[in-house]
Amino acid sequence: MIQLFASSPRGMESLLADELRALGVHRLRPLTAGVSFEGDLTTILRVCLYSRVASRLMLPLARVPADDIDGLYQGVVDLPWEDHLRADGSLAVDFSGTNAVVRHTRFGAMKVKDAVVDRLRHQTGQRPDVRFDRPDLRIYARLTAGRGVDIGIDLSGDALHRRGYRVNGGNAPLKENLAAAILLVAGWPEAARAGAPFMDPMCGSGTLLIEAAWMAGDVAPGLARDYFGFLGWRGFDAALWAGLVAEAKERARAGRARIPVILGHDRDLSALMAAQENVAAAGLTDLIQISQQNLEQLERPLGRAGLVAVNPPYGTRQGELESLVSTYALLGNRLRTRLYGWQAAVFTAAPLLSDALGSRPRATRTFYNGPIPCRVLVLEPAAAPKPQLDKQTEPDPVAELPPPGDPNAPGAVMFANRLRKNRKRLEPWLRREGVTCYRVYDADIPEYAVAVDLYGTWVHLQEYRAPAQIDPEVVRRRLGEVLAVLPIVLGVAPEQICFKTRRRQSENAGGQYRRLDGSSPLLEVEESGLRFLVNLTRFLDVGLFLDHAPLRRMIRDVSGGRRFLNLFGYTGTATVYAAAGGASATVTVDLSRHYLEWAGENLALNGFVGLAHRLVRADCLVWLQEAVELPERYGLILLDPPTFSNSARMERPFDLQREHVGLITLAARLLTPDGVLFFSTNARRFRLDADALPAGLGVQEITRATIGPDFRDNPTIHRCWRMGWQYGGGA
Repeated sequence: MIQLFASSPRGMESLLADELRALGVHRLRPLTAGVSFEGDLTTILRVCLYSRVASRLMLPLARVPADDIDGLYQGVVDLPWEDHLRADGSLAVDFSGTNAVVRHTRFGAMKVKDAVVDRLRHQTGQRPDVRFDRPDLRIYARLTAGRGVDIGIDLSGDALHRRGYRVNGGNAPLKENLAAAILLVAGWPEAARAGAPFMDPMCGSGTLLIEAAWMAGDVAPGLARDYFGFLGWRGFDAALWAGLVAEAKERARAGRARIPVILGHDRDLSALMAAQENVAAAGLTDLIQISQQNLEQLERPLGRAGLVAVNPPYGTRQGELESLVSTYALLGNRLRTRLYGWQAAVFTAAPLLSDALGSRPRATRTFYNGPIPCRVLVLEPAAAPKPQLDKQTEPDPVAELPPPGDPNAPGAVMFANRLRKNRKRLEPWLRREGVTCYRVYDADIPEYAVAVDLYGTWVHLQEYRAPAQIDPEVVRRRLGEVLAVLPIVLGVAPEQICFKTRRRQSENAGGQYRRLDGSSPLLEVEESGLRFLVNLTRFLDVGLFLDHAPLRRMIRDVSGGRRFLNLFGYTGTATVYAAAGGASATVTVDLSRHYLEWAGENLALNGFVGLAHRLVRADCLVWLQEAVELPERYGLILLDPPTFSNSARMERPFDLQREHVGLITLAARLLTPDGVLFFSTNARRFRLDADALPAGLGVQEITRATIGPDFRDNPTIHRCWRMGWQYGGGA
């Protein structure tokens, strides 16, 4: 066994000891700024490959006297350097410390180098070269007053915190092993294994983001390095190293699927550009989301709570400290009010700034960032704010239903016969396609102006508002007859009939998404072998557009291996179909937080989770304008916008007829050369201005192919086009 020493920043010794134990190291002893332990060659290679916390790995050889120059020289000459370095190799010496004899470190390094060179020349007749950059053997010499000079080999060759991915350091970057230590103290490995997301709202050049992703994905931190000090050491075994690297690559490949959502924000565009370069060099472009954002814009991400870790600036002079107090106060406020439920870790060197956070840490840990003592403050997750009643979104009462009427009345019998006829016509299709959610009646008889949709064993009954000249009592009687017939013909319990009055959108205060009842639970239904959550009472539309089922199946059929973009994504049902069809990644964009959370639930219900399936809350038009400047392109896009929207969160009211050319043009710019864009609308009076679309973009109307048998008698329920550069003869 070989005696070894792994160094680390002060304060991190116990973390390093725990890490070494996990690597199978035994008989270790924590010391100041490092850990002493025993191991063999495999241990050496594994520590250099897998240690996230160590700074360097040293092989101590001897302690030689430093009372006089001759004694120092002779002590080094007597060591068996031929066992460690080829005579035609290269070396460098790092010397630290001075005394009355060795007054300059360069002089000390020169004497050690002379001794090594003279020894090898005497033993072999050859002398090694001196090479300061990446030598075959890096020798360290540490002079301590009264103790002599410790001589050994730096097996890491270069500091282990240099992982090999940092191509742009940005301004005052955090060392990688210090970032790893912050994550370990904050409990990130456990949170990552549970699938919790991670965020750094002041990410700078991205060090915490990359370390978090590599830690979650079991990526060996030394895997991206192409130089270690042991590579030119004569004790090195190339075959053993190749096997360990192959094992690490396989672990990293398997671990990619376990990397949860990783989010990074910063207000500084140059810092974000550095972060993007580093993320790309680390092979994580598709797994880490980076965006420009101020702390004032920080909001709780969609989905479950996770860990936020941040290394804000902490200044060094009094004026700088005072100017940062407001930044820390804002950070603390956002952690409490926007990131409730998230655990937070803040790394800082200034107690004054720590107090400005306004939260008492549940745990602290002191690490040294170079000579500066810094603290990791682990904050308790803030409690979720109590909900407050918003009068504008208070649920409207459900219209009062009449009692069931006479099922034997002439009109009721006529309605029942039409319902049976429709169901019989649809039965072959229902059996062949396994359809359980469909429309069975849609005002076929003008006097019985209702739409009847089935969602498994539940009936969604919508009454079209009768003209003013029709006697309300007649309308009420006919509705009572419908309620009497439905349980008999469809075989459902009366309490499984959900009723709504459907008006033209201009008559609905909140449009098609107006809330009707806030207490109804989500129901799970099945469509084409996929599972979805619907709410039959809370909104006019339930979360699953039945008329778009053929289009969803079409998306599934062509999504294999493509990146899918769902604009105005609603509850993400088309995204689920794309994922089920083998899409390599999906992005769902919508302005509504509620519907994006619903989309996330639908994806999770079908087993599609992780960063491959992104949910983006944004105004789609604004998002598109920004997205066309980025490199990401999509092989499949669904563009299904509303006819009109005047959401307060939009920059201006949205009118599809006015906006559709610009909307389609931007979306088409995101297509790959062989990509497919489906454009669909339920606007009855919509007219596509095909002549105004980009030259070379092929446009083909496919409405008939996207109307299912259950909407055969309503062929204008929607219109749909397939577009792509390949259909138009060029891009």
